[in-house]
Formats: sequence, C-alpha cells, structure tokens
Amino acid sequence: MRAFQTVYMRGGTSKGCMFLREELPENQEEWDSIFLQVMGCPDPKQIDGMGGTVSSNNKIVVVWKSEEEGIDVEYLVGQVIVGKEQVDYKSNCGNMTAAVGPYAVEMGLVKVVEPITTVHMLNKNTDKYIDVTVPCENGTFAQEGDCHIAGVDGTAAELKVKFLNPAGAKTGKLLPTGNVKDVLEIPGFGSLEATILDVSNPMVLVRAEDIGAKGTELPEEVNGNRELSDLLEKIRGTACCMMGFTKDLQDATDHSPAVPKVGYVTSPRSFQTLDGEIQKAEEMDVCARVISVFKCHKACPLTAASAISVAAALKGSVVNQVISGENSGGQVRIGHPSGVMTMYPEMEETDGEIKVPSVAVQRTARRIMDGTVYVRK
Repeated sequence: MRAFQTVYMRGGTSKGCMFLREELPENQEEWDSIFLQVMGCPDPKQIDGMGGTVSSNNKIVVVWKSEEEGIDVEYLVGQVIVGKEQVDYKSNCGNMTAAVGPYAVEMGLVKVVEPITTVHMLNKNTDKYIDVTVPCENGTFAQEGDCHIAGVDGTAAELKVKFLNPAGAKTGKLLPTGNVKDVLEIPGFGSLEATILDVSNPMVLVRAEDIGAKGTELPEEVNGNRELSDLLEKIRGTACCMMGFTKDLQDATDHSPAVPKVGYVTSPRSFQTLDGEIQKAEEMDVCARVISVFKCHKACPLTAASAISVAAALKGSVVNQVISGENSGGQVRIGHPSGVMTMYPEMEETDGEIKVPSVAVQRTARRIMDGTVYVRK
C-alpha cells in the first residue's frame, strides 16, 4: 500500500481531496493512477474509494506555494471521470476554488491577517488569477458563520471568490467564435441557436424551449430522459469541435468530457427544488440547468454560473433574451435545482470590445476530514 496525506474538503457545492504537491510523486505521470484509486474509479459505484458517484464529488486539488510575486498559492484541479479510468485537467472547478483559500490558510501557505485574509491564487488549469477572502481568527480559518448557499445544509463563514479577468480561460477569447449567438447544425436535430463563450471555462448555452425542455427539471428527470441527454451531448460536442478542442462528436465525448460544459436556460419560473421547497420565480433573473460530465448538476457549477452571468449582459445572447427585465452587468440571480445563486459580473466596453475585469460569488467551504489515504500501487 502507498500512503498519501490528504484533506477532504467541501468547496461550495462540490467536494474532494486536497493534496500538497510536495506530498505527491515528482513525476506527474504517476498522479492519474493515484487519483483514480483515491476516488475508486473506474467502478461507477466507487465502492473502493472516496468518490461520491457524481462529478461534483470527484474533485482532486493539488496546491503549492507560488514563487510568483504577489501570488500566494498555485493550484491544479483534476476532475475524476466517474466510471472511467480518466482524470481531466482541462478546466478549473469554481466551487473547489473556494476551498483552496481556507486550505492555504490552514496549511500555513499564507500569512494570516485578521479578521480577513485575502488569498491571491493562480489556477494552473486556465492560468487565471483568483482572489478569495477568508475570515480568520486565532491565526486560522474561522469556519463558523451565518452565510447560507443553496445546495448546502446549514451556514458557515462567508467566502468571496473573485475571478480576475476570467474571459478566454481556455481559448483566449470571451467569444471563441466571434459571435454573441451562433446557429449550430446538430446531427439528427437540425439548426439550433446557441451562445458559446469562455468565462472561467468554455460553455455553450441554449434556450430550454428550443430543445423541448422546461428549464425547471430536477437532475434525475434530465438524466432519465435519454433523448434530451443525447441531444445535449451533441450540442456540447458540436461546440467543442467549433472551438477546436476535438475533431468530431465522438472525440469530444471520449477525450473532452468536461470541456466545454453545456447548459440550457429559460425565463424565471417557480419550481420545486431538490429539498422539496418552492423556489419562486421573482427571486431569480434566469432559470438554468447545467450538464457536468454527462449528468445534470444538482446545483450550478461556479464556472458555469460565471459564464451564464456574463452572457446575461451580452445583448442578443440566448441568456439575455430570456432574463427578467434589463441587465447591465450588475448582479445576476440564477435559479438552479438546489435554489438560487447570485453572481456579480463586472463588465466594461471600450471601443466596441467587451472586457470582463472580474466575476465574483459568495461561497462557503469547510474541512470535512484529514488524514492518510491509501492506494494499492
């Protein structure tokens, strides 16, 4: 047996294992085998590991102290693909980003300033910078607080996660195709309007009504609808090819399952959340459902929420066409299966060029467990 020190943390509505890079083999080619065993893949039940059978509960985060001036830590996110012998490093995880700040404080990687320590971070999946404000007391992360986020029971200390200049994370462009709205040709379906953008991670968005969906479905309803799921994967694959990541739809499914993500949106509508509560239409600006690695997310991935909030302010985008009222880049309230999350996109237009200085969101995180995780080889 091989043993590795890890911290099991929740970040936002995701959770996974945090590792210090120095605790792992110097040869990164060995990492995939370790991470797959840690999570229990390729068994889709993940009985022999720590994975939670859905993408949001299969995160790996490797953190190390940065040598770059003004940056405290750098980190790399690995998405373990449930049911496969595959770890995807193409994209960042916004929710687990929220956990990196407190983790860095608790592990002594940053100088603690009370009552708030701002952790300056560099994500190595996207080479993008993020600031996370971490409440601190007695020299460490002050976990208790009254902040509640949809999809997580109880309250905790508020973390403000601010993605700096998140546009073009993978493609170098806010709009990879150069268009606010494209018409995709989907095999077996026909023409479909979509907005393709790259904010924190690449994403393709369509209107729920255009694909025969309501936009208020709960995850199991989406996952159980094979026709809808197949269509969404074709949409995702088509956008993947248009952005130059893969050569065809099968290649997108096999080799780029996490990038881009695909989602569909509709105007604000009341719906029943996963915990049985009624989420009222007037409490949101747009209603969205997002697919993450072939399954409907139980909340909304933070990077996807960043993209949706920016798209809401892009005149002519499929999101802008369904939002409630006018939106000029201020707060955007997104309805998702677990409730509502509020995003704060900062946008500027200079000489016709749209820039996104930052996108911020309120999150919480906590250490669930720490200790030694064992793998066989």
